[in-house]
Amino acid sequence: MTADAGAQRLVAGRYTVNGMLGRGGMGVVWRATDQVLGRPVALKEVTFPAHLTDDEREALRNRTLREARAAARLVHPCVTTLYDVVEEDGRPWLVMEHVESRSLQEIVQREGPLPWRAVARIGLDVLDALEAAHAAGIVHRDVKPANVLVGRDCAAHLTDFGIAIATGGPSITTSGAIIGSPSYMAPERARGEEPGPAVDLWSLGATLYTAVEGRLAFDRPESMATLLAVVSEDPAPTELAGPLAPVLEGLLTKEAAARWDVPRARAALRAVLEGAGPGPEWNPRAQRSGDGPEDGSGDDGNAGGRPTLGGQVERFDIDDLRALASVIHGVARDARDQARHLADRRKERKERKELEEKHRKRGSRPVRAAAAPPVAAPAAPPSRRRPTAPVQRRRFKRRWVVVPVLLAVLAVLAALAGVVALLAAAFGVW
Repeated sequence: MTADAGAQRLVAGRYTVNGMLGRGGMGVVWRATDQVLGRPVALKEVTFPAHLTDDEREALRNRTLREARAAARLVHPCVTTLYDVVEEDGRPWLVMEHVESRSLQEIVQREGPLPWRAVARIGLDVLDALEAAHAAGIVHRDVKPANVLVGRDCAAHLTDFGIAIATGGPSITTSGAIIGSPSYMAPERARGEEPGPAVDLWSLGATLYTAVEGRLAFDRPESMATLLAVVSEDPAPTELAGPLAPVLEGLLTKEAAARWDVPRARAALRAVLEGAGPGPEWNPRAQRSGDGPEDGSGDDGNAGGRPTLGGQVERFDIDDLRALASVIHGVARDARDQARHLADRRKERKERKELEEKHRKRGSRPVRAAAAPPVAAPAAPPSRRRPTAPVQRRRFKRRWVVVPVLLAVLAVLAALAGVVALLAAAFGVW
């Protein structure tokens, strides 16, 4: 539905569409009016990526309806309240609180990196929202700058629980596929593991990194390459984060068990702000004419040709995940082999050092462990002096003694042969 076609449309016989607020990977958000209560609302028309199968679309439709009803239980100042969920034209529509704000993604796209003080305040608000969601048994699974709304008072709201999951509820899968934004997807989700609250903390770390640095923590040209970097590589070094750097590092810890939880991250962010001292205040600029999503920027759009900051929703099927797991296994195997080799070398050095220390204390000559067999000393080079005369005479005499003896022996043998021949002739033997 285009912006012109959507205007003044009546949805579910109650909500009048007035204009577009934003467009994202999972749908379009419209400005609307609740004709029954007479209040402004944000109406999200949920759409699914074109590369999904019909079965996956149906599964996501059912899950969206179920989880939207679960998310409606959340009432918190830092969460955009979900008022209702309706169906129109076979698609779910989410009726949400309308907040005068701009998405964090749009702000960074248009204004560049934010001051770390402002990012710390935004982080505290999102942490409060996540704590409330997790307490209600809801994992957001899609925390990213496009889903963080920032008002003119710098207060932040977490929105769009479109692919959230209610923990403990019935599971609706999509043929082994996972759906999300790879730049903000936690390593355990990339490995196909069951998502828990820790995945939202990772995504928050990646979101705050983008806000303070103005770029992605894992910036790769392809989605699978991004997932591989998320699982096996460190984020790009920070340049503008200042005292936020340790917080980002704690939230972007690969292992979920070692990752910072909400209380630890909150304490660290508060310490950052309390120790910051006075500094310049920051407020998001008011949206100017021509800046709105009607011009195509939207939440996941490309504002003015600027990068989209990894907000696109991607689908990864089971074959993709298996290929990724194979690559990860190969990298892990090489790392283990290298670690084993280094450990063996350290062990050898330690044993040799202990042996040398033992011999040193005994006062004897140290014996090196695993010493190589002795090598014979090289032969001395031949002398350049000319041989002396006696050596030459000895060689000369030996030669002239042996030769005459051999000649004499041969002569005697020849004479004996002649005598034998004469005697044989005389006696008539021959």
